Parts: sequence; structure tokens; C-alpha cells
Amino acid sequence: MADTTIKVDPAVRDRLQELARDRGITMRDLLAELAGATPTKEELAQRYEETKAYIEEHLLGRPYTEEDEKAGEDLWAGIVSGRLGEVQE
Repeated sequence: MADTTIKVDPAVRDRLQELARDRGITMRDLLAELAGATPTKEELAQRYEETKAYIEEHLLGRPYTEEDEKAGEDLWAGIVSGRLGEVQE
């Protein structure tokens, strides 16, 4: 495998080195992990469509709508904020 050079600011380099050291791996391995774990826009779109199809088939039994998406976003926001389950007056 041929090596290549990536030019970054010294602060970024130092941060990557620290992250790699904390994990007990090389900076090369850290960058490979980050690249492998970060989905592209196309991969995210594919995941969305696959998830939507699963929800339609296994949970809803009907097409997934914008209202369903909004309800899901509201539910998630409630979970994150700790408001889920609060009684609304």
C-alpha cells in the first residue's frame, strides 16, 4: 500500500495523535477507522430509504408520511430533552 501525505493544521495533527494514542493505535489506523465509520451522503440516503421501507412494511402497514417523520422527530426531541412523559396541561 502506497502512503500519501495529508496536510492539516498542527492543532488538528496533535488532536489526531492524542486520539490515536488514547486508543492505543497509530494515526494511520485512527484515520482508517474514522473514514470507515463515517457514512457518505449517498450511504445516508440509502439507509434512510431502507429504514423507511422497513417501517412501512413492518410497523405501519402503509406509506410513511411527512407527518410520521415530524412525529418521530418530536418524539426524539422529547427523549433528548427529558420532556418525554411529562403531562401537558
